[in-house]
Amino acid sequence: MTSTTTTATTAAPSTAEERLRRWRLVLGGAGADGTGRALSGDDAAMDRTLDALYASSAAGRLPGDGDGRRDGGLGASAPRVARWLGDIRTYFPTSVVQVMQRDALDRLGLTALLLEPELLEAVEADVHLVGTLLSLGKAMPEETRATAREVVRKVVEDLERRLASRTRATLTGALDRSARVNRPRHRDIDWNRTVRANLKNYLPEYRTVVPERLIGYARAARSVKKEVTLCIDQSGSMAASVVHASVFGAVLASMRALDTRLVAFDTSVVDLTDQLADPVDVLFGVQLGGGTDINRALSYCQSRITRPAETVVVLISDLHEGGVRDGMLERVAAMRASGVQFVTLLALSDDGAPAYDRENAAALAALGAPAFACTPDLFPEVMAAALEKRPLPVPEHHPEQHQEQHGDRNREART
Repeated sequence: MTSTTTTATTAAPSTAEERLRRWRLVLGGAGADGTGRALSGDDAAMDRTLDALYASSAAGRLPGDGDGRRDGGLGASAPRVARWLGDIRTYFPTSVVQVMQRDALDRLGLTALLLEPELLEAVEADVHLVGTLLSLGKAMPEETRATAREVVRKVVEDLERRLASRTRATLTGALDRSARVNRPRHRDIDWNRTVRANLKNYLPEYRTVVPERLIGYARAARSVKKEVTLCIDQSGSMAASVVHASVFGAVLASMRALDTRLVAFDTSVVDLTDQLADPVDVLFGVQLGGGTDINRALSYCQSRITRPAETVVVLISDLHEGGVRDGMLERVAAMRASGVQFVTLLALSDDGAPAYDRENAAALAALGAPAFACTPDLFPEVMAAALEKRPLPVPEHHPEQHQEQHGDRNREART
């Protein structure tokens, strides 16, 4: 890791000198790294901030244990951690700061210190930090909850700015296309699309197109066209997915043409639909951790479906079912048979797929519901495909995709 600032010198360092400087910062050898390079100024300060985290956590040692080589460490002192958080923000870019904060929580067990408002105000907020805060749940004292809520809101608003416009634009187009009809009333005809669809019927002698097929939009185009249910596994490993799903749930709920429901589950089921106006309320309504009963959650979702042929159900889970596995598969099969578009996301985050139950993923794929991890940037395209009832843009590296495609070919052969 390198700093965005360097110690002022009278002349620019040579390439060899800069290479030694960078290696010294990476190795942190305090003279035993073989570079023969001494640090001073900002470089020495950066080295101390790195030592405080990575030297003290090496080989499972906690700060203060003494490793015979360095005297760094964060200890269990809130003031010391607060100073360290300020230092890393001074010397490193935001992306590196977030990684170091995450490492401090994981390596040094500093999660409990996040219960102190002054530390929360000092951190660089990201999706992973939000997941950590949500996992603290009821352990968070009331005086910290308000600060935590502001930290969560900052992350949520950043995500909404990045994702909302593209999601609305992509899904609006999909909804318009899905509402197209082939026998429209005269005032509902889309003449541009109708002409393009009938160019093969052009009569040169009359210099006109004979429209064998009219394309238009239904008169109810502005009413609710589709129902969407987001069914979110709130086990601890799904924290980042819960954050992104809550943001997308709020975006979808803001679209008049969609009737959106958001359901979170572990071994119990909670319907958070009435809180979708504010995704922060949704996030504070979940409780990360606990077991997993997918069958029970799908039973609830299935009971709320009123128009199967116009419904998309998105299950976001690593598929480690603790309930009745056969019941889960039977419910998915029943929903698919009734016309529901069923999508299974192993994760909705930038982190890739977590450890997941491959047997259940393969079983769902065989039912025509491929299971795959999805990044937030891809999610609008996945939803658009589901709304239009066309093949999902499943990433090629997921083996379940190939099984699902093979199943499609078999179904086509039978028909």
